[in-house]
Amino acid sequence: MSDVSNPVMTRLTYTLLIVNLAAFALETQLGDTQLAALLLWPVGPHFRPWQLLTSAFLHANPLHLATNMFGLWMFGRPVERAVGSLRFAELYGAGLATAGVTQLVVASLLTDKVPTLGASGALFGVLAAFAILFPNRIIVLLFPPIPMKAWVFVLLYGLFELISGVGGLQPGIAHFAHLGGLFGGVLMAAYWRREYQELLV
Repeated sequence: MSDVSNPVMTRLTYTLLIVNLAAFALETQLGDTQLAALLLWPVGPHFRPWQLLTSAFLHANPLHLATNMFGLWMFGRPVERAVGSLRFAELYGAGLATAGVTQLVVASLLTDKVPTLGASGALFGVLAAFAILFPNRIIVLLFPPIPMKAWVFVLLYGLFELISGVGGLQPGIAHFAHLGGLFGGVLMAAYWRREYQELLV
């Protein structure tokens, strides 16, 4: 059996990494007006349907990009290897879509109409799939370095996002979009799980 890091087995993950890096390079060359048209705006005069897609390949700064791409590299490879590139594309798209729609719904309830961007919603979909496909995999946090099972990690992360969103913690971060992506990933992976019982470890 090929190693999970084999780029042939996880070609879509690597392709998404490259596309996001290229998009960030292009983003730095765009003017404010051009960039604004690609962000995800609340429904209103600035909103366009394509922003649900374009905003997911843009990032606020190099740290934002690096953290998302590290998560994609770490969790995307084993998930893609388990379910195949086609279904991984469906998973990534589901997380992206549910995150975007959730953000639009939440934004419609807020007074401040600000745009959002980033691959975090799609990444949370991947995280959900990882926890469902590999619930007992051990993940060691960087800060603090605490080992825990994948399902525990994702559950705690989801609770943190919920508390942060409801409590208004960490302003400027679309916590409910993250939860939307998580929900999309749960729906997709829960359906697949019945077909991939032999892959669970």
